[in-house]
Amino acid sequence: MGSFYVQNFGCRATQSDGAAIERQFRERGWELCASSADAEVVVLNTCTVTAAADQDARATIRRISRKNPDCKIVVTGCYAQRAPEEIAALPGVSQVIGNSNKLDLVDLLLNNRPQAAAGGSSHFVHISELGTATTAPIFVSDIFAHTELLAAPVFDVIHERTRPNLKVQDGCDNRCSFCVIPFVRGQSRSLPLSRIFNEVNQLVEAGYREVVISGINLGRWGRDFSEKTLRFEALVQAIITETSLEKLRISSVEPMDWSQELIDLVASSPRIAKHAHVPLQSGSDRILRAMHRKYRPWHYRQKIETIRAAMPVAAIGADVMTGFPGETDADFQETRQLIEDLTLTYLHVFTYSPRPGTPAATMKQQVPVQVARERTRILRDLGEEKKLNFQKQFIGRTLDAITLHASHPDYTECLTDNFQKLKLRGKHEPNQWKECRIRAIDDGHLLGSPTFALKP
Repeated sequence: MGSFYVQNFGCRATQSDGAAIERQFRERGWELCASSADAEVVVLNTCTVTAAADQDARATIRRISRKNPDCKIVVTGCYAQRAPEEIAALPGVSQVIGNSNKLDLVDLLLNNRPQAAAGGSSHFVHISELGTATTAPIFVSDIFAHTELLAAPVFDVIHERTRPNLKVQDGCDNRCSFCVIPFVRGQSRSLPLSRIFNEVNQLVEAGYREVVISGINLGRWGRDFSEKTLRFEALVQAIITETSLEKLRISSVEPMDWSQELIDLVASSPRIAKHAHVPLQSGSDRILRAMHRKYRPWHYRQKIETIRAAMPVAAIGADVMTGFPGETDADFQETRQLIEDLTLTYLHVFTYSPRPGTPAATMKQQVPVQVARERTRILRDLGEEKKLNFQKQFIGRTLDAITLHASHPDYTECLTDNFQKLKLRGKHEPNQWKECRIRAIDDGHLLGSPTFALKP
């Protein structure tokens, strides 16, 4: 037995993998430490979606190695899958275990080999066998041969008593020209309904009142099953029908997967949060084609207008990328104009970062970084403007919100059904649904007073 610490980088899917790794350790009697400084084993569960994510992981390895030189640093995740030799050569790294071998992580740590019963990870590369014994051992296999996925609820450190996140899908069959994720997470694969029900029911029994479902390409859930009637809409309906969960929240779903059936289901059920995150990336038809995205700007416009018509007070968010190779001022203005026209309520804006091995990394006409960053600033300012305009309509009205935590003496932090941060007057227990009257807006938060608790 020993002590461990898991640090996650990047998206909710990575956080979910980290929670599953923690479960592996705990099932073997290991103790979770509060920080990396106290742990015998530190697992760094990395992201590689941008160059900055890689740099962050390397800096963390150096910092932990300096502050806790006696610990074993095990690096896993997407960066480990993409560039294992690069990580293995870093001082302080004990093992590199790719996404392909995460199911066997603790066995590999303890035995330097996977157990025979582990799910489909029997083939791996051990770099010391390749003649580079001076570097850390590497365990990486063909991610596209991987058929299982890690799944465990994620509990935010601050909000651990509310809103757990459950990954129900992993991998991606799309091949967007800028994205390395399919090559580090493999083909799209879905968590079976029975396992989803089991996880959700355990969370409900533990007292949780809102659960977020997520995935790398969430709307493709069920497409890998032989039963062709199982689609994402069926999953959402099944959770509502077969569990007593009070509130289900859906994370990011691609535009083409927001079917009319799904929109109608979310709009009509009081048990589904009124929130739609619909990635855009670009409002230029030319750039969308170069990105290999599967929709056009007019398709996207129609989808957002349909969602808004069905859910007038829903939060509707979008991911947007600036500086994709060849993006001209005219292309950017098309993106800006489309966002300005639509009733989006918030934006996640990213500056393009070339990823090794992707088609976009070798494209000509790479946009200067300073130009791309200025475009990012413009869109972020536009996003803040749209968020404020959306929030203003709720002053004097009531919204349902779940209490998160009361770290401030005068108010409790909450999240509304339609994904607005809210400061609720007074101290309230976490994990309670409240009806709140909105009084004002302050620094991006709604300010509210309680009327009465919706549920005991």
